[in-house]
Amino acid sequence: MSSVRIECVAKEGCRIGESPVWDEKEGALLYVDITGRKVCRWSPVTSQAQAIPVDAPVSSVALRKSGDYVITLGTRFAALKWKEELVTTITQVDKDKANTRFNDGKVDPAGRYFAGTMAEEIRPAVLERHQGSLYTLFPDLSVVKHFDQVDISNGLDWSLDHKTFFYIDSLSYSVDAFDYDLQTGKIGNRRSIYKLEKEESIPDGMCIDTEGKLWVACYDGGRVIRLDPETGKRLQTVKLPVDKTTSCCFGGKDYSEMFVTSASDGMDQELLSRQPQAGGIFKITGLGVKGVPPYPFAG
Repeated sequence: MSSVRIECVAKEGCRIGESPVWDEKEGALLYVDITGRKVCRWSPVTSQAQAIPVDAPVSSVALRKSGDYVITLGTRFAALKWKEELVTTITQVDKDKANTRFNDGKVDPAGRYFAGTMAEEIRPAVLERHQGSLYTLFPDLSVVKHFDQVDISNGLDWSLDHKTFFYIDSLSYSVDAFDYDLQTGKIGNRRSIYKLEKEESIPDGMCIDTEGKLWVACYDGGRVIRLDPETGKRLQTVKLPVDKTTSCCFGGKDYSEMFVTSASDGMDQELLSRQPQAGGIFKITGLGVKGVPPYPFAG
């Protein structure tokens, strides 16, 4: 795969870059900086990122059918009007827990927003265990809790036939699959389809390509890996020039470019000097596969 090319496109480093989503209408890449408390939009035309500051850790962003965006902010699902820089709360979860926040989230093929929570970190990946849950915000703005006892609720996506939901709880070091009912949004029959190897480190964000293979960003592993969910085999490894790779998505004109977010939180000066692009957003070209456009939230 000598044609694979990696370029750092947004260099103003995030503390914890996450949740890259391609906005086709804007021709731009959305992403968040969780601890930096901002939602960002990078344009390949200007090579610049605009940022909207928010009042809590913001962990995921998604498109909205009616226009603009939805985000997970602290323990809230919220709406974001970009031009007005206006955030309004839709609903709150984990009201009985003072110490949690949302983490990764994504919209399913029916327009429901899935997102999970975790305890606030003491240091990166160090936190009180089993404090998180997985939730869905339905288009009617009601919320369902699927399960709790989650460590770090993370990467999520759906199979091309919409019958399987893929999910990562990072500290299980596993990529899991559930049976998925598109009509109701119910999930069941959880099983592990891939266990990460030691050098791959911690599974983080995830996306799917048009061949039905999963791409997983490996936090502290400095790579994205391509997995076959049917066989449980790793098919490809793409190494990046930073260790803390956090998530990935496909985008660009025909969804043939991959964008990878990264983090700089928890790195000392020596490590930052060795990895000056930590926290940057990377574009990978030449993978030879395309991605699936993101679904917008239907509410």
